[in-house]
Amino acid sequence: MASKEIWVLGIHISDRVRKINLIQPILTKFGCSIKTRLGLHGTDGADCSPNGLMILELSGDPKEFVKLENELLLIEGLEVKKMVFQE
Repeated sequence: MASKEIWVLGIHISDRVRKINLIQPILTKFGCSIKTRLGLHGTDGADCSPNGLMILELSGDPKEFVKLENELLLIEGLEVKKMVFQE
């Protein structure tokens, strides 16, 4: 039996308020591959941080995961890190 890969993408977003209009269409396009989506940003109670962190747990075809990662990497100001685990 072949092992299954579990992919997690971490995305650090600088200037998240401006970048979300570029990111959201990509996330929608690959929505069927996103099992879990977690967005984090700092706040001091009065102001939100301009930067954010998004964690995506992916499910399905790894070829689609690569396409998602590559499209995100085209956006200036994003840092994308990948973790791949063998199940």
